[in-house]
Amino acid sequence: MDIKTYHIETGLQQLISAEQAFHYRIVPVERQNGHIAFKTDEVDISRLREELEVILGCKVELREETAEQIDRYLTANYRKTQQKTGGSLHYTPDFLEKILITAKEIGSSDIHFEPYEESCRVRYRLDGKLIEQFHIPIKEYPVIINKIKIRANLDISEKRLPQDGRITMSSDTDEFDIRVSSLPTLHGEKIVLRILSKDASRFDLGELGFTERELKIFTENIKKPNGIILISGPTGSGKTTTLYATLKLINDSKTNILTIEDPIEYTLEGVNQVQLKEKIGLDFASAMRTFLRQDPDVIMVGEIRDVKTANMAIRAALTGHLVLSTIHTNSAWATVSRLVDMGVPSFLIASTLNVSVAQRLVRKLCDHCKTETVVDKSIFPENFRVPDTLKTHFKAVGCNACYHTGYSGRKAIYEIIPVTAALAEHIKNNTLDIETYLRENNINTLKNNAVQLVQNGTTSVEEVYALLMD
Repeated sequence: MDIKTYHIETGLQQLISAEQAFHYRIVPVERQNGHIAFKTDEVDISRLREELEVILGCKVELREETAEQIDRYLTANYRKTQQKTGGSLHYTPDFLEKILITAKEIGSSDIHFEPYEESCRVRYRLDGKLIEQFHIPIKEYPVIINKIKIRANLDISEKRLPQDGRITMSSDTDEFDIRVSSLPTLHGEKIVLRILSKDASRFDLGELGFTERELKIFTENIKKPNGIILISGPTGSGKTTTLYATLKLINDSKTNILTIEDPIEYTLEGVNQVQLKEKIGLDFASAMRTFLRQDPDVIMVGEIRDVKTANMAIRAALTGHLVLSTIHTNSAWATVSRLVDMGVPSFLIASTLNVSVAQRLVRKLCDHCKTETVVDKSIFPENFRVPDTLKTHFKAVGCNACYHTGYSGRKAIYEIIPVTAALAEHIKNNTLDIETYLRENNINTLKNNAVQLVQNGTTSVEEVYALLMD
């Protein structure tokens, strides 16, 4: 047990469920010879001990603790599931179902099942960070993995090759898909489950993190009848969410929108969505070739991965269509270099690219516990020049409201470069250094926007550290 962070070792933590922990106000602190010791602030210790011994089937020791400390231990180690009204998920109460349903209810994006020599662990990704949630005995691990593979229609006899599948789960009030990916490792198969919420109707472009000026530039460019809009960033930076929010804005009864995705993460009423199937030859490039014969107004391509897809996107833009897609680069300007490296002529990029967007996701500081402190230049990257206006910043602390992480929720940071006539000339001439152009046109880079978020207390220096490095 870590006294500073209130973190309990995973093996102890999983002895009871989150519901039991909050209901009985107990925290497991020690297990020896079949006995379990708990801390609690309950007054009637003897009654609580008797009830717990019946439920857990073992001897229980209870140690007194203050209500304040119990609150801290509970919120640091157990997450209350969101209460749903009008129905609940109906499944057999086994371990796998508990893992899947809990992950969805607490807002986890991914579940990792990882085998090691003597035990296996289960981790949830919450707000972009992995949190260890369960330990599984090595002898029980294959049973759980086979259950996942059967439900995802994977071959349970194939343990030497990676496999991909999908599980659909539904209830009275909710329906979601789970993307399954298996990978053979030294001690067995590692499985990662990506939870995909089907409903994209809740996305709002204005609430993602754009500044007022950036939103105006972006919405002006998506209203153009043709051209290419590219969104770049690493995996997990929220590119797909930005794309769907954009589609939602331009989706109406007068517009024919076609998408090719891998996988289809959300569904949008009124949008024609196609699932990529490379095994049978349905890739991004071939789908786009067919799309052009489907009288489209807007085409969304999940990702530009190769020169074939890039050329098809250029062709679609030149023939009067608006094309939206993502690409893996580190900045908005690096997108241009990436397309040139792929073999796309720079004069075609200059004439078809409307706007290049780069984005990252950063965790927001918890408003209940963040503390203001004087700027210490040593916590910044060595080559970063701290602005004179940055006198103080906020640090993450941790409280019950944020599960003692110091952060609550996430926000996107954007870098938006509209392709003007002047910039098109830079692209045609293959000019790599455009810092002067960006400065003269007041275009904020990811670094500028990161500093702004530190300055106004939205996030911490630690959270944007990588963006502050050159």
